[in-house]
Amino acid sequence: MQVAVPGSRLVRTPPVIAMVTGAPQRLSLFAAAVLLAVGMPCGAKPFTIASPDGKVAATISDAGGVVSYTVSLDGSQVLAPSTVGIQSDGLILGKAARFGKARTRIVDETYALPGGKAKAVNRARIATIPLDTNGYHYSLDVQVADDGVGVRLRLPAKAGRKVQADLSTWRLPGNPIAWATHYDPGYEQPYTTASLSALDAAPYGLPLTAKVGGAYVTLSEAALVDYGDLAIKRQDGNMLAGFLPVDAKGWETGSEVVQPWRVTIVARNLTALVNSTLIQNLNPPPAPSLKNADWIIPGRSSWQWMAIGAPKFDDQHQWVDRTKALGFEYYLVDEGWSEWKDAWPSLKSVVDYGKSKGVKIWLWVHSREVADPEKRRAYFRRAAETGIVGVKVDFPEAPNHWWSTWYRDVLRDAADDHLLVDFHGAVKPTGMERTWPNELTREAIRGHEYHITRYQRKLDPDHDVILPFTRYVIGHGDYTPVVFNPKELQGNSWAHELAQAVVFTSPFLCFGGDPADYLNNPAHDVISALPATWDETLVLPGSEPGKIAAFARRHGDAWFIGVLNGADQASLDIGLSFLGRGPWKMTRLADQLNRPDAFDRREEKVNSASSFQVHMAGRGGFVAWIRR
Repeated sequence: MQVAVPGSRLVRTPPVIAMVTGAPQRLSLFAAAVLLAVGMPCGAKPFTIASPDGKVAATISDAGGVVSYTVSLDGSQVLAPSTVGIQSDGLILGKAARFGKARTRIVDETYALPGGKAKAVNRARIATIPLDTNGYHYSLDVQVADDGVGVRLRLPAKAGRKVQADLSTWRLPGNPIAWATHYDPGYEQPYTTASLSALDAAPYGLPLTAKVGGAYVTLSEAALVDYGDLAIKRQDGNMLAGFLPVDAKGWETGSEVVQPWRVTIVARNLTALVNSTLIQNLNPPPAPSLKNADWIIPGRSSWQWMAIGAPKFDDQHQWVDRTKALGFEYYLVDEGWSEWKDAWPSLKSVVDYGKSKGVKIWLWVHSREVADPEKRRAYFRRAAETGIVGVKVDFPEAPNHWWSTWYRDVLRDAADDHLLVDFHGAVKPTGMERTWPNELTREAIRGHEYHITRYQRKLDPDHDVILPFTRYVIGHGDYTPVVFNPKELQGNSWAHELAQAVVFTSPFLCFGGDPADYLNNPAHDVISALPATWDETLVLPGSEPGKIAAFARRHGDAWFIGVLNGADQASLDIGLSFLGRGPWKMTRLADQLNRPDAFDRREEKVNSASSFQVHMAGRGGFVAWIRR
């Protein structure tokens, strides 16, 4: 069978189902199942569906009356029997389901995705399976990719439908170490390390990453639109049960209900984990007008909020001048500009001055000013006419089904006026940036602004070294990195702070510190050379979530190494075998172990055979800039 997949080449679908032994059972609990190519009656034997590379497999079973799926990597189970379900109009969809004949296809594509690498790779087998529960017809989608599995239900449009609950679960085998965060609608809680059984009874947010055997598994959701945000709770048997904390009473709709994908990312190592694009792959491609839009340009930005608070009109030229001196592309004018005298004309004068210096201006806006569709379009039109290139939209409400759709609507309306977008106080990313590439970043992270500006709370020493393997696996994050002011370090070293800009990916890379601190710093040249996006990413040996995060990233012909250290002093051996042939120049910026607000800076000549050892303070770090 040949299948033409939009946005990909024509491919031949190979056999994808293998029947395995197992006693027939009756269905009893909510769940879903997959059948590719033939129909599957109740009590059928399990089926295994392999990814295109044959390394990831989903096995579908109705043993014990519960239709469930497991996930394996290289033949080893990394997800125990787990389910997907929705309760609607009093009916549990996914329970006692009968299956029709599936429609199947294979996708094999690459596309541009600014972030940790130049291209996203999407290779997967996809099936849509008709389901019938007590005469009610709906569908199950399953995608088995080279980097994991996604499943979801789709319910047809029905007048007055009540969506009451989400009943999805994940069950991890054994009692693995997990890196998790408590649920917060604004996603600003810290990440911590614990065994799965040690997670408390409070709700947890996604993503959650666990070490299952020798593999890494990240759980999350993708394509969240017109549906409530999902949280999880640990239940007996270490099952993680999903629920909708903001939509606890459900909602009514007459439209089709498309459950966000329930995603299990799997990886053999940390490099594979951080390079997964499964979350983005599970979203639709952009419209042709957005696919290669020349106005969607990643870049670095200065920002005054953490340095001085509300922006002062009288010193805006100075901020633009310092942004230009750093070589940054953008300057973000944050909350408080609307209090200027003649606010919009005053803002226009800043924009015009920025243009004269080659610096483009972003603008802060409260979500309440762009909640109503007509007011939003008028606001965006005025911003664009003023010369603004991007909007930072702050303080959205908790992500129920209406507000999850609002994110898409903001991006659509912003795109009409060629505006880039940064969401703050936001729900976690679910891959919407693939469909709407004008979303360059979103917060949904406990970053510097939380600790320093808003609450003056201490940084958690292991939080930074967990984030690259949890939150950043699912998408970009606006951490607002790199502060050098000693009163703001809160235990971190300068090298740790600078490494954040290498390790934490954000195509709108908004630096948190005062540009004057960067211009007067010994690392000024390295800061100016740092890019906002990367062509290639490697996680270096010695990295361990919660302990050390060591990354090598390439942009063009230059490599940067960024190492974040956790609570304790540590040493790390770094080899440069990833370099190409010939000689290279390396600038090293290491900790001065007895002084956090200083660098041990050295210049060296290196090649692909070179190696060296780095000594880091607790909450320290290391940065290297390597170029021809």
